[in-house]
Amino acid sequence: MGHGPRTLSLTPEHVARVHREIEDRGQPPGLHPQTDEDYAEWVDRILASHPAPDRPTQLFAYGSLIWKPEIEHLGERGAVLSGWRRSFCLRQWRFRGSPEYPGLMMSLDQGGECQGVLFELPDTDLKTRFNKLFRREFTVKPITNIPTWLTVQTEDGPVEALVIVMNRESPQYAGDLTPEDVADVLAQSCGHLGTGADYLLNTVTQLERRDMHDPGLWLLQELVAQRIGLD
Repeated sequence: MGHGPRTLSLTPEHVARVHREIEDRGQPPGLHPQTDEDYAEWVDRILASHPAPDRPTQLFAYGSLIWKPEIEHLGERGAVLSGWRRSFCLRQWRFRGSPEYPGLMMSLDQGGECQGVLFELPDTDLKTRFNKLFRREFTVKPITNIPTWLTVQTEDGPVEALVIVMNRESPQYAGDLTPEDVADVLAQSCGHLGTGADYLLNTVTQLERRDMHDPGLWLLQELVAQRIGLD
C-alpha cells in the first residue's frame, strides 16, 4: 500500500496483438452444464448458511468482479482474505480460452493471502442476485468455483463475506503453475469473450488504482508483455 502509481509493462497494444475473433461453440466435449435446478440448489444452500442474515450481505471480489461486477452493490471497501491467494489455476477452453488457444482463469487457491474489494449488496431479493452471480461464476459440472462464507479483515474488524474459491477436485484445476508457465498461456489465450492478457491487464489496473499491489500479478504482466512483444 502507498507506493504510488507504477508503470505497467502490459499495454492495450499488447492485448490487441493477440486478440482474435473466436466463435462461441458452447461447452467443450466432456463438460456438462449446470442446470437451473443446480443453480437453485446452490442459491438455497448459500442463503440457508448465511452467517449474518440480519446484517448487510458482503461479497469479496478479487478478480473480474472488481472491474465488471454486473450485480448491484451499495459501496465498496478494501479487505484482506487470509489463507487464500489469487492463482491462474482454472483451465478454460471457452470464454477467454478456446480449443485452439486454451486459457487460464484466475480463482482463489489455498495458501497465502489476498487483498480485494468488499461489496455490500442490497438486502432485497438476495435469491435473484445470487442466482445471477453464480451463473457468472460457474457454468459446468463438476463445479469449478465454489461459493462459500469466509471471514475477511477490514479496517473496522472482521466481516463474514461470500467468497468464490477454487474447487481443487475439478478436472479443470491446473494446480500450482510457475509464473513462466502461466505467462506462456496468457500470452496466447483467446476466446469469444477476449484474451487472457486483457483479463490480466484489467485486473492489475483496477487493483493498482485502489493501491492494492499484488506482486505475483505484477510479475505476470511483465512476463506476458515480454512474450507478446511489440516489434
